[in-house]
This record gives sequence, C-alpha cells and structure tokens, in this order.
Amino acid sequence: QVRRRMKILKRYTNWVRSFSCIEGNELIPKIAKELGMKTLVGAWLGKDDQKNHQEIESLIQLARDGYVDYAAVGNEVLYRKDLTESELLNIIQHVKNEIPDIPVGYVDAYYEFVQRPAITEICDVILCNCYPYWEGTGFVDSFQHMQHMYHQAFTVANGKKVIITETGWPSQGETLGGAEPSNLNAMKYFINTNLWAIDENVEVFYFSSFDESWKIGPEGDVGAHWGIWDKSEKLKFVDEHI
Repeated sequence: QVRRRMKILKRYTNWVRSFSCIEGNELIPKIAKELGMKTLVGAWLGKDDQKNHQEIESLIQLARDGYVDYAAVGNEVLYRKDLTESELLNIIQHVKNEIPDIPVGYVDAYYEFVQRPAITEICDVILCNCYPYWEGTGFVDSFQHMQHMYHQAFTVANGKKVIITETGWPSQGETLGGAEPSNLNAMKYFINTNLWAIDENVEVFYFSSFDESWKIGPEGDVGAHWGIWDKSEKLKFVDEHI
C-alpha cells in the first residue's frame, strides 16, 4: 500500500512527509528516494521513553543513509504536553549533533514558536501547523486566517525558513464554531492555498494525502475526512465540481 500510494503522490508533488521512523514507517522515505522524491522525515515523540529512543535512533540512521532532506524531531509534543520544553530541547540538540549536515526542526502549531523562543532558536527550520478549522474560523475568513498564522511564525523566525507542515480543510464531519466541512469548501481551500504558496514562494505540506478512517475516533467524525484522495484512493471533487 505504501509504494502504491507513493506512486500516486509522485505525479503531483516532489516532496513527502512522514510522521514516524519505526513500525514500518521507516520505509516511506526509502521508497520516496527510490521514486526521486524529497523527504521531510519525522520522529514521533510521546510519553514512552523507550519508543522515543527508537524513533530518534531510526531518524538519525535514515539521515546518515541519505534518506532525509529535513528532519522533524517530534510533532505537536508540546501541544499534547507529552514532554516538557526542556526535555524536547535536549532531544533536538542531540539529533542536531548527530546529523549536523541535515536541517533539523520541530513541528507544532504556529503559536508555539511565538510563545517558546527557545524552541524557535534551536530549530534550523521552522515547521508550523496552521489550521483555521481547528480554531473554528468561518470558511469565508479561513484562508486569510491561515496566512495570518503563517506570518506570526515567519515574524519570529529571524530569517530562518518557515514551512507550513500541515494545513487543510475537511470534506465531511461536524461544524466547529463557524468552520463548516464540505467537499466544496475543502476544494476551495486547497486551490487557494496552492495558488498562494506558488505566488508567495511558501513551502506547504498539505494535510492530508488520503482519508484515514482510523482517525474518526481521536478527532471526532471529521478526523477521517482530510484527504485530497478518499480512502479508496479516488481523487475527490473531480466528478462533482470540476
């Protein structure tokens, strides 16, 4: 399934992002490189110290073997309060010491980089998530709000590259505040984001490539419907709106 889906993505993008380096996820950057793609490879960090160690060591090895273009040490760890800022800083520094030729960053909501200057300082690249939906923003204002999120991170980056590592809009699910999921809203948000990224030369990893049925629990019914493709690998919107 990984190889099949990567071949689908290859037709539309030169980059792929992975969230973990163990339990089979280490295959993603390897297959990506086989297909000539670039990689943002993440180590998933949580409350399990043993798994954290496995993730970090696997990330370091993948980088040394040439499979990593950008390394992401953790994803929304501070948002979830899985580690303290001090613990995370130590892990990031360790990874930077081990792979000095690879840009190393940390992924979290844009405001974490505003509120935590030590995290912003230690990162070689700022990897920020920007989700108007999760802040209950009405769709009419969503695109402008996403840009505002990005510029907050950009302002504190002190000249470092800022990459939007996640943004998107769900095609189904419950309304959150004024944020209404729908196929049409999802399509418009994707198009607007893509055009803006090209015009402003902003690097964006759009979330997500494929619908993920397993996320319906952790994120409510909306969690399963963030993909550009559905769970059957059919491109959304095409028949209905284009």
